[in-house]
Amino acid sequence: MNRKEALRILGLDDDATADDIKAAYKETAQILHPDRFASNKKLQDRATEQFKNLQEAYEYLTSGKGARGTSARSSRTGASSDGGGSSARAVYTEEAELEARLAGIAAAKTQLVAQRDVVYDERRNGAVMAGIGAVVALLCSRKLGILGILAAAGVTAAIWGIVQVVNAQRTIALLDDHIKELVAEQKRLAQQLEDLD
Repeated sequence: MNRKEALRILGLDDDATADDIKAAYKETAQILHPDRFASNKKLQDRATEQFKNLQEAYEYLTSGKGARGTSARSSRTGASSDGGGSSARAVYTEEAELEARLAGIAAAKTQLVAQRDVVYDERRNGAVMAGIGAVVALLCSRKLGILGILAAAGVTAAIWGIVQVVNAQRTIALLDDHIKELVAEQKRLAQQLEDLD
């Protein structure tokens, strides 16, 4: 890998600064983090591969190999370029990895919250359908002919609505559990990142 290729992966021009590189890495990590695609194995595999390329490009640019003039590592850590840089690079790489994981968790949490909102809508629609179906069934239950058919349709709609509400509630509980796990992991990683400083 060379500087030009690493910058291309991050979507940057040749005159990018260390701050530009860090900002582009964080933004791209949020977009490509494999946790965002947990529900689709094929997309998650592709995201994992692209995320590895992103990390490799970022490490190359921040290790001093791909830096222009003063290395990004030296400016970030205060380490001189003639010695002691390997431990500073290890801390920087660990920090970058934690930041990327935090960005991925934030993106995954946003996606789960959006999914939960959709399921809330489905639950509401199911409740409305159950209510309307029950009313139609009650109003038409004693009549024969076309009203009898409407009563049967009302019962069917009510049952379908109830099933939809129950299924939506299970999905909401599952999504809430996942969101809680992500929040706990986010707190743990944030504490690790704070401990590095």
